[in-house]
Amino acid sequence: MHDTLSPRRLRALIALAWLAGGALLLLLTPLSGHSDALGWTPAFWLLLAPASILVAMKPGLPMSLLASLLRR
Repeated sequence: MHDTLSPRRLRALIALAWLAGGALLLLLTPLSGHSDALGWTPAFWLLLAPASILVAMKPGLPMSLLASLLRR
């Protein structure tokens, strides 16, 4: 077996770490999702950008996650 990560899996792990770190940063710091000076820029770069990378890599993922949540 190979112990190396494929480039696709590595990109997904980086995007997941970026998304988790961004969510944690928005939750635990006084940084707001929207400000008069920056607009929606913090929320975009901390949450929407990594989420869009994950959706671009696997477009059916959000629907499959939603379906699994509704089955419970």
